[in-house]
Amino acid sequence: MSDEDFLRKEIDAVEHQAAKRIDPGTGALTISIAVLALLVSLILPWVGEHTGLAVLLGESELFLPRLFSYLALGVGVLGSGITLAVRRWGLAWVCSLGLFAGSIIGVLSIWTQQTTTSNKTIGPGPGIGLIIAAIAVIVLLVKWVKIAASRPPQL
Repeated sequence: MSDEDFLRKEIDAVEHQAAKRIDPGTGALTISIAVLALLVSLILPWVGEHTGLAVLLGESELFLPRLFSYLALGVGVLGSGITLAVRRWGLAWVCSLGLFAGSIIGVLSIWTQQTTTSNKTIGPGPGIGLIIAAIAVIVLLVKWVKIAASRPPQL
């Protein structure tokens, strides 16, 4: 094998490795602020007198807010943190898809707090923490989709 062949294989290996990585740029700051907003929303009321942390720990019997809290903490906080740390393109897509599901469930969680089975009364309404968490998840979704879609698949 000649030196040129060896050099070509080494360059191809580096290019292949670089194609798997993302560069969030200034979007990393927005992602960090949205993650902080998610963490702050956990101490604010979500469902009645229950805080987001209480909903996360199962003190509320409502299914959708509890599922939303799992997705917001799991994908929104942990997933975003891990993806920013390792900067892998595949993880950016995983965060995008998880946050897409989380944003739908978050909006449905707000909606279920506003409705009841009776047509004469309205529901208790969502807490401010649930609204902040849903907005933060939607902001994270937009940022991760933009970052994930910025790199065309080369593999």
